[in-house]
Amino acid sequence: MNKLLAGALIAAVAGVAGCSGLGNKESRDKNPAPCPNVVVLLDASRIIEFDGEERLEDIAYTGEITNVGIACRYIEGKPIDAEISIELAFGKGPKGQNGDKIFKYFVAVTRKDLEVIAKNEFFVPAKFTDKNTIVVKKEDIDKINIPRAGEHISGSNFEIIVGFSVSRDQVIFNRSGKSLKFPNLQ
Repeated sequence: MNKLLAGALIAAVAGVAGCSGLGNKESRDKNPAPCPNVVVLLDASRIIEFDGEERLEDIAYTGEITNVGIACRYIEGKPIDAEISIELAFGKGPKGQNGDKIFKYFVAVTRKDLEVIAKNEFFVPAKFTDKNTIVVKKEDIDKINIPRAGEHISGSNFEIIVGFSVSRDQVIFNRSGKSLKFPNLQ
C-alpha cells in the first residue's frame, strides 16, 4: 500500500513539474504529446451591439477575440489537463454608455468534429469612460479537464472552441462579412 501511495505521489509531482505555463518550451518538451486544437468559432469571434440600425453611428458596444493560446499536460491514462489564455478587445461606440458593460463568452470541449463534451460560459467586465473607449483584457482559464479512454488517446482527438455568446441576429451579421471600423482606430 505504501509503494502504491508513493508511486501516486511521484506521478503527481512529475505532472506538476511538467506544467510551467502557456507556451513554455520546457513544458512542451516534457509533454511531447499534442494539445487539443484551440479555435475561435468564426460566427462568434466578434460581437457588435447596435442601438438602432446596423450602421457605424448606431454601434453601442463591440467585442473581438484577438488571440488564444493553449498549454496542456498528460499524466498516464488520466484526463488531459489544459489551460487556455484568451485575449479580448472591447469598444464603446457612439451609442454606448460610460460605466461597466458585461460581455459573455464560452469555452467548449468537443471530440474532434463531433459532439460537445462540456461547455461553460464566462463573464468579463469592461469599464468604459469618455477617455477610455477601448478595453483590452486577457482571460486565463486554468482548469480544463478533457476525458480520454486511455493513455493511447492524444489531445489531437479533441478541440477547444472559444466564442462570444451571440444572438441569432449577431450570427447573421457576422456571417454577412460586413465590417464596421471606426475611422480613428487602426
